[in-house]
Amino acid sequence: MDLRYWPLMTAALMLAACSGQTEQAATEPPPPVVTVLPVELSPVTLTDELPGRVTAYRTADIRPQVGGIVRRRWFEQGAEVRAGQKLFQLDPAPLKAEFDAAAASLQHAVATLARAERQAEGLQPLIGADAISRQTYDDAVSERDLAAANVAQARATLERKRLDLSFATVQAPIAGRIGQELVSEGALVGQSDANPMARIMQIDKVYVDVRQPASMLASPHALRTAGSRTVVILSPDGQPYQAAARLLFSDLNVDAGTGDVTVRMLVDNKDRTLLPGMFVRARITRADPDQALLVPQQAVQRRADGNPTVWTLDKTGKASQREVAVGEVINHHYLVRSGLRAGETLVVEGQERLQEGLHAKQHLWKPPARSAQR
Repeated sequence: MDLRYWPLMTAALMLAACSGQTEQAATEPPPPVVTVLPVELSPVTLTDELPGRVTAYRTADIRPQVGGIVRRRWFEQGAEVRAGQKLFQLDPAPLKAEFDAAAASLQHAVATLARAERQAEGLQPLIGADAISRQTYDDAVSERDLAAANVAQARATLERKRLDLSFATVQAPIAGRIGQELVSEGALVGQSDANPMARIMQIDKVYVDVRQPASMLASPHALRTAGSRTVVILSPDGQPYQAAARLLFSDLNVDAGTGDVTVRMLVDNKDRTLLPGMFVRARITRADPDQALLVPQQAVQRRADGNPTVWTLDKTGKASQREVAVGEVINHHYLVRSGLRAGETLVVEGQERLQEGLHAKQHLWKPPARSAQR
């Protein structure tokens, strides 16, 4: 070979090698871009929202303790009444007559006792002088004792008639809000009537009864005392009531048909917002705040078999997919129970561009700004 052509051949070979490297670099795709989030532990409080019904704190059916004709109603229907306030007035005339008769019977019994005492005292000196028989004196003493018993019985009868006369004025046994009158003036009422005269409900504080699956009571959280579990009462549309509430107890019986137990809460209701019979929802804490892993919902995908999976990147940006166990949804985040550790890099968006072992370019994920209405 002529040495004069050697430099030209060397230059041609070098040019061909550079061209091959450029073409190979041009055919390699750029790494996919994904958004990631470092996994961190966050304080989490687990809650349950259960439907419930409002019940009055105390309910009293107004019933007469004596029979009679209703002469007057003293209250305004739907108003607040205090304990001991007059509600109805029954006709007192028959009861007053019975009281007067009992008073006269007492006077008769007292007079009879006085005569028997005088007779017994007069016969006592004659016993020592053997002027009368012992039997005659004993009979006088017996008459005196019998008269004393009749006086005690007459006094008791008079006191009972006094109570009956006072019962002609029907009073409120408790404080609360009274409903409509169920009897009107002129009606004859008695102790054996099936329907009450009116009904009073104390609603400045109320009970809320919810039904909870008995399976929840078997969890370790159920071992906590009732007073340590916080409660928030919600309206049917999910808005919280500004009322303090506390859990009182869980029922001891399980409904055989539904498998539920009744949980009762006491709620302050000073503004009378909650009325008996209303349906509400109660948000009850299941556990004290604890550290847990929360990941955005869009970071969790599901395979064809329904198992949830996530993508993670190692320190070099290498992608890998794994199965996780997720629990409740809290503020658009899944609670991860297993399969993920704090400190790992989680892929939030862009998983469709990833393959196992592929390196990816990562950007920090930022949660979207939510409107104030949500």
